[in-house]
Amino acid sequence: MPGPRPGAPATERPERPAAPPPERRILADLTPLRISADYRRLWVGNTVSWIGQAMTALAVSLQVYDITGSSFSVGLVGLCSLVPLVVFGLYGGAIADTVDRRKLGLYSAAGLCGLSVVLAAAAFASFHHVWFLYAVVALQATCGALNSPARTAMIPRLLPPEQLPAANALTSLTTTSGTTVGPMLGGLVVGLWGYQAAYVIDAVAFTAALYAMWRLPSMLPGADSADGAAADGGKRRRASVADGLRFLATRPNLRMTFFTDMCAMVLAHPRALFPAIAVVWYGGDAKTAGLLAAAPAVGALLGSVFSGWLGRIHHHGFAIALSVAGWGTAVAVFGLTRDLWLGVVFLALAGAADTISMVFRSTMLQAATPDEMRGRLQGVFIVVVAGGPRLGDFLAGTVGDLTSPRVAIVGGGAACVLAVGLLVLRWRAFLRYDARDPQA
Repeated sequence: MPGPRPGAPATERPERPAAPPPERRILADLTPLRISADYRRLWVGNTVSWIGQAMTALAVSLQVYDITGSSFSVGLVGLCSLVPLVVFGLYGGAIADTVDRRKLGLYSAAGLCGLSVVLAAAAFASFHHVWFLYAVVALQATCGALNSPARTAMIPRLLPPEQLPAANALTSLTTTSGTTVGPMLGGLVVGLWGYQAAYVIDAVAFTAALYAMWRLPSMLPGADSADGAAADGGKRRRASVADGLRFLATRPNLRMTFFTDMCAMVLAHPRALFPAIAVVWYGGDAKTAGLLAAAPAVGALLGSVFSGWLGRIHHHGFAIALSVAGWGTAVAVFGLTRDLWLGVVFLALAGAADTISMVFRSTMLQAATPDEMRGRLQGVFIVVVAGGPRLGDFLAGTVGDLTSPRVAIVGGGAACVLAVGLLVLRWRAFLRYDARDPQA
């Protein structure tokens, strides 16, 4: 049976098949992929394009190093993406609460696809200039910051509330598989066929995301009803970033989702210390540092694969606090061990705990936020996710230099657990948050 005409208003949701009893489910719940063709296309398109973007990110870093021979120049690639992500993450969320989210997602995905084509054309033409690569990376971050709030704010309109945890676990599966598979494929492709091949593959991969967005119904904000009409009778006013922040200031449970994540990503984020401890602790080299960096991603991937049980959890605030404390504990124990493989295990456990936290934080953000505010809150989410780990890198590196890597890692993990404990003592209602009656 053909899907809805692209751009047409959403119609009555189709009858959903009964899901398997949750108590029998261990692996990731695939029910969202079965019950919604729109969500299925969106997830597949996002997964394919995410892998392509990870390939391009590695290829750009390799190309910058090939041109300059400078690690500092490679590090500037991250800075070029961070600033647009932070700035346009907030404004992208406001735009997503003003215009048709389908169109915003489609146009921004088209921009990302076009930028990959530009990179490929420049590589074919042997146009090798670092300033050009920095500019393209900044534009990619801008398009991504516009695309992500729009795409994420669509999900509660495509699925019933009880399927949001499963959908967010699938999103985590997309992210972690992209960050593990994408760089490996990127390195292989660049090594065999050059930078231009990686960029071409990324551009082709984006057609899946473009097709998924094109097939979606209209997604005007402010309408949780099935017909997609705006809550104000079709009249839209420009959404304000300040209004979104004021709304967040009145919603303690939603604020806590950001505070707890900052505890983990700022206080207990040891990534910047991996190169040093690979040599000092384990007598290894760059491969050892790569193993340490990959361990949390592997744990996150396993956490996503075996996420079927998450649908049975209703007290999301308690689960978030527990999983963030679990992250801090695992990081602290990692800092105490001197056995490489035991350390890898604890880093993987930290990654799995982070996946659980991400699933429930995203679900709370989607379920307890009115539709007309979802874009702006997703924009804040992007800023926290993009900025938190980078602040954590700076803090860990600074403390590690002033004291020692062990003090930075163990102290950071302990500080994370202590901070979460103080937060839940201050806002105890967060522990009582029930997904069956979401209250922001």
